[in-house]
Amino acid sequence: MAVEVLETADPRAKTDLSRAHAARWRASREGGTPIDIGTAEPPDRPARPDRPELLNPRDVPRRKPGTAEGRIAMMHAVAHIELNAVDLHWDVIARFAHVPMPLGFFDDWVSAADDESKHWGLMNDCLLAAGSHYGALPAHAGMWRAAEETARDLMARLAVVPMVLEARGLDVTPGMIALFERAGESRAVEALSTIYGEEVAHVAYGSKWFHFLCGRHDLDPKVVFHDLVRRHFHGSLKPPFNEEKRADAGLPPDFYWPLVEGA
Repeated sequence: MAVEVLETADPRAKTDLSRAHAARWRASREGGTPIDIGTAEPPDRPARPDRPELLNPRDVPRRKPGTAEGRIAMMHAVAHIELNAVDLHWDVIARFAHVPMPLGFFDDWVSAADDESKHWGLMNDCLLAAGSHYGALPAHAGMWRAAEETARDLMARLAVVPMVLEARGLDVTPGMIALFERAGESRAVEALSTIYGEEVAHVAYGSKWFHFLCGRHDLDPKVVFHDLVRRHFHGSLKPPFNEEKRADAGLPPDFYWPLVEGA
């Protein structure tokens, strides 16, 4: 099921399939007959549509956020992040199915993939309402780099993707919401508020299962987190941090502040 999502290129088909598989997984769990986990060989990179054109981050055009065009570009960037998140969550299921984990691990990442699929739809609806669509603008080509960097290490994947990249979303989304509020764009405000509320849980899933694995191997979570992020995340963490929401997600300040450049 996870590989089928990863091998589907069309964004709408991918997210619809993701939501259908998530519903099937939940139904099997609620019925007391969970689907077998099995094993899989996920693709190195998920299937992607012809558009958007993927560019080096330095080459993605910068648009002023105070303009209508700038706000469309921001919504497009969020939609691109959410589509990649769909694949990241199904990839962690498929790529690390050989690691013995409780069924709750799969419950969490299926739920996260379902949320991200909904989030992509919300942002694409905002783009359509603004006279655009996903794929109309170029996008960041580096989104899958974290997955490639951590393809052989589940603890590294949890440290870098939910506990660093998704945690960054908690820092920046309130500012985006405020920007769209000032512009009177209520649809985007509602969509981003939904995303903001649900992303806390995704960061929390990463923290929970990272600590679980550290406990299994009798390791100090903070020491291991710092080591893995320094080895697998390119660049330093950048404040300001949303310390309240990070704490809600199980990320205390002594996890991320030492990773700030010059700290």
